[in-house]
Amino acid sequence: MRSLHWLIAGLLAVSGCAVAQGSPPAPPFCPQQWDSEKIGGWVPDAADLDGAADRLVPGAPDLALICAYPGRNTDPGGEKLDGWRTLNHQNTEAMARDLAYLPIDTANAERGCTLMGGRMTNYLVRFAYSDGGTLWLGGAEEVNSCATITNGTATSDVYLGRGLTAAFRTGTWSLPQPDDPCDESLGRRGQNEQMVPEGAVSMLVCRLTPGQKPGARSEHGAREAAALAAALNTPGTRPSTNGCQQAGPVSDSFRLVFRYGEGPAAWVHVMPDCRPGVNNGLLQAELDAPTRDQVARLAPPA
Repeated sequence: MRSLHWLIAGLLAVSGCAVAQGSPPAPPFCPQQWDSEKIGGWVPDAADLDGAADRLVPGAPDLALICAYPGRNTDPGGEKLDGWRTLNHQNTEAMARDLAYLPIDTANAERGCTLMGGRMTNYLVRFAYSDGGTLWLGGAEEVNSCATITNGTATSDVYLGRGLTAAFRTGTWSLPQPDDPCDESLGRRGQNEQMVPEGAVSMLVCRLTPGQKPGARSEHGAREAAALAAALNTPGTRPSTNGCQQAGPVSDSFRLVFRYGEGPAAWVHVMPDCRPGVNNGLLQAELDAPTRDQVARLAPPA
């Protein structure tokens, strides 16, 4: 992590040096301030690369530059550039791959956020490609863990604040994961179009009992995962409000975690006592009796 005077000094030092042919393009200056009142969810230029409407980072960039703009969420807008970090090719590749797997919110799903005041840091990430193309990504770390991330064309509701801060501080990228595998995971690209994307290789079924944590869980293989995914993908869906109407006595609910050979898991919350009873954070659907019974058979004992 470098302060601004080191950034300027470094650029002056290399300005007269030749760059080896075939080297990744050097990152430009970070913008001097965060030019939006949004917390995360802003970029200087919207992405126009092929695939940028379907995933946060398309293709294979060579270099990533992270720019940091700290402030407070009670007075957002105009935060000044405080430092920057360039990731090496290995970490750039890992970051781009992970972000490309995250779900895009094309369904305009609703979600609730707490409104605590506190510190925040907006981040801009500039990905540079070997053909001269560039892509900006805007996100934030903030106390409510509710900032979106966008490339200006596609937006994800997945919160990546801790991961962005860690990459800025250390130069190493790692996709944040829940401590408990039964906790709500990041989600997976394609969940804006169907409840469970195809190709799961295994599955966790977690029983969530009110007032108890962690929940009991059972593991299942590809055959059971495919059968349950097909059942969940059959009913019609609508954009999620991430809420439901109580339709009976409070009972256990179930979090289904579909795992894949590469990339993040897809999660689905099944709530037998609520309507609609199926939710993946972006889409909701009604829970029919056969699917409810199928989940109950696969779930761990109460």
